[in-house]
Amino acid sequence: MANMKKKGPAAPRKLAAEAFEKKTGIAHLFAAGQYSAQGFKRLIQEAAFRHEILAFVAGLGIFAVVGASPLEFLGFVVLMLLMFCVEALNTAIEELVDRISPEISTVGRNAKDLGSFAVFCLILANAAFSGYVVITRLLG
Repeated sequence: MANMKKKGPAAPRKLAAEAFEKKTGIAHLFAAGQYSAQGFKRLIQEAAFRHEILAFVAGLGIFAVVGASPLEFLGFVVLMLLMFCVEALNTAIEELVDRISPEISTVGRNAKDLGSFAVFCLILANAAFSGYVVITRLLG
């Protein structure tokens, strides 16, 4: 029993924010770019995002065929970028819910459903805008 060491209080755990060195200046810009690239790599694994990328490319082609104006192209690109952003946030919500609450819960389901609804709203906005541009261009 003489060999047994008394255990003192456990050392406090470091928070994730304390484990990383905060970058400033130009290093912060490069770090932010790296984090964004990592986010893109994660998001490209989602089938919904890959479908949205295909819709973006197809939409650009359709807009070119119907002779959309530069302003119409800009509107389409901005709406699609917004959809990509909301898709990324929706995926982040899903990841957090799955990590924090792996069991089925009403709160977790609601969080995921609300994220999905946000994406759906932007899909409708994109469809409405694209439909308007294509129809007005085809009808003259």
